[in-house]
Amino acid sequence: MCATAPQETLLLRQIATADALACHALSCAVNWPHRAEDWEMVIGLGHGVVVTLGEEIVATALWWPYGESHATLGMIIVSPAHQGGGIGKRLMQALFVQAQGRSLMLNATAAGEPLYAKLGFVPCGEVQQHQGETPAIAAPVLQAGMSLRLGRRADLVLLERIDRQATGLARKPMLEVLLACGECIVLERNGQPEGFSILRRFGRGLVVGPVVAATRDDAQILIAHWLHEQRGQFLRVDIQVDSGLADWLTECGLNPAGAVTSMVLGNKPNPVGPMCLYALANQALG
Repeated sequence: MCATAPQETLLLRQIATADALACHALSCAVNWPHRAEDWEMVIGLGHGVVVTLGEEIVATALWWPYGESHATLGMIIVSPAHQGGGIGKRLMQALFVQAQGRSLMLNATAAGEPLYAKLGFVPCGEVQQHQGETPAIAAPVLQAGMSLRLGRRADLVLLERIDRQATGLARKPMLEVLLACGECIVLERNGQPEGFSILRRFGRGLVVGPVVAATRDDAQILIAHWLHEQRGQFLRVDIQVDSGLADWLTECGLNPAGAVTSMVLGNKPNPVGPMCLYALANQALG
C-alpha cells in the first residue's frame, strides 16, 4: 500500500449507479475510453465493488451473472497512484464471494494477467481490438434467399436462443439492454434466422457487437452492413483472434489496436452451435 494511503483508510463497498461519474473519472485516469453512460449501463447490468479513500473512488471491479453457472468479470481498475499495494487482489476476493461459486471468465490486459494467473485463472483464448474511422464501404452483397432486417425487442427470445448456441451462456438481460440502447440487424436465409449484430454508442464512437453467425462470411455481412451505414464514423469491433476476420477488418480500415488474453477460472461454457460468437459486446461483458 502506498505511503499516502494506509490500508485502514481504504474502504470497500458495493458499487451503485450513482458512482458512474466517479468511475468514469477513474477510467479516464488509466486511458480507458468508456463514457459515463457506458459505466451506467454496465453497473446496471451487474454487481461489483469500489474501493474508496475518503470521498474518492480509487478502484473498481464488476461482474455479470450469466445464469447460475457462469459469470464474466471486468472493469477492474486501480488508480495509478494506488497500484502495487494489494488492492487488486482484495477486489478479486470480493468478486469471488459475490459470484457464489460460478465459473469465472475475464479478458486480461498484460498488466492484469499475472495477478489473475496467481488466483488460478488460465488462458483460454485471445481477443483482438480493431478500430478506426470507416472509409466508404460497399453494402454487403446478399446471395439468393438471404435478407437483412432490423431486429426488434420482440426478437429478444430469438436472439437469446441464437446467442446461447454461440456462447453456451444465458445472456438475455444483456441482450435486452443492448436492444434498448442500440440498433440490431438480423440475417435471414429463406426466412430463417442465421445470425445478428448490434451497433451502439460506446467510448470514442460506435461499437459493433455482439456479432453471432453460423459462418465467417455471414459475420462479415453483419459487420459490413454497419460499416456501409456509418461511413466516416469511429467504429470498434472486438473479435476472437481465431475468428478469421482480422485481415478483412484491416482491409476495411479498422486497424488492430491491441489484444487481451481470455482467461477462465473453472469450466468454460459449452456452446452447442451451429452459431459462433465472432465479436464481443465488449471486453468486459464478453
